[in-house]
Amino acid sequence: MNFQQILQQLQTLDVNNPGAWPAWARIGAAVLAAVVLIAFGGFALIKPVYEEVQIAREQEQALRQEFENKQKKVAALDAYREQLAEMERSFGAMLKQLPSKAEVANLLNDISQTRVAAGLEEELFEPQSEIPREFYAAIPNRIVVIGEYHEMGNFVSAIAALPRIVTIEDVEIRPSGGKGPTSATRLRMTATAQTYRYLEDDETTSASAGGGR
Repeated sequence: MNFQQILQQLQTLDVNNPGAWPAWARIGAAVLAAVVLIAFGGFALIKPVYEEVQIAREQEQALRQEFENKQKKVAALDAYREQLAEMERSFGAMLKQLPSKAEVANLLNDISQTRVAAGLEEELFEPQSEIPREFYAAIPNRIVVIGEYHEMGNFVSAIAALPRIVTIEDVEIRPSGGKGPTSATRLRMTATAQTYRYLEDDETTSASAGGGR
């Protein structure tokens, strides 16, 4: 039987009566059906396994990335610790520049002595109310001094050189009238000399409680 005869017989097959098909057609149909069933069954069995493998690969990639990130953090941990230690040292050094409550009076006296050493005449030195912060308190002092320009420059420079932190803010300089010993115009400087002190433990607690109300 040649190919043309096989093709002619296939065209004459009655799909509603497979029992009348020739033996080779029945065998071929059975083999084809078996292949389709095996392929479908295999796909149905393999698909869940394939999906599980894909999920496992994605999880592996995520875990690998997480591991690499943690490894980088561990490698940088020593650098972080060194930076933290440096910050703590710097913070400690700055904190030491803040006077305690008992030392504030001496610091205010140092400011007055600095003014005298600069040759300025004091017209006003008026401490203002403390302004509490998180761990320190700002202590503004309203000052009005009279003198020559270079004397005021010496005063500000000497204030900056004090071992404790003192800032000169809200500066306003105007002629006061008259001449100084060097025939220079005398000036009146109005400013706020602000210093700071660290809060004691009980004061810090009180300030935190007050801030929360």
